[in-house]
Amino acid sequence: MAEYSINKGIGKPAEFKGLKSQYLFIFAGGLLAVFVVFVIMYMIGIDQMICIGFGVVTAGTLVWGTFYLNDKYGEHGLMKMQATANHPKYIINRLRIQRLFTRIKKKNK
Repeated sequence: MAEYSINKGIGKPAEFKGLKSQYLFIFAGGLLAVFVVFVIMYMIGIDQMICIGFGVVTAGTLVWGTFYLNDKYGEHGLMKMQATANHPKYIINRLRIQRLFTRIKKKNK
């Protein structure tokens, strides 16, 4: 029986066949979702060959897409993209320019 090592050391991310961290969860969750949709389609009564074709094409696309994202963005790439998407494009400052350069005096009581 084949043995697969999942973690390569302390402090390193989980890795399986080259997939790292969040891509591993996307891969596993996506395959689970494809399987559930396949089972639902089969239980409804859709033709068996259509169900199998849908499952193979969707799972293949998911596998290809996950490995593509892993290669393109790396371990933390998706989180970095999400963080940059949440940054404002510009900051509006409605203070007068003179007010920006003057110090604010503290009130002593």
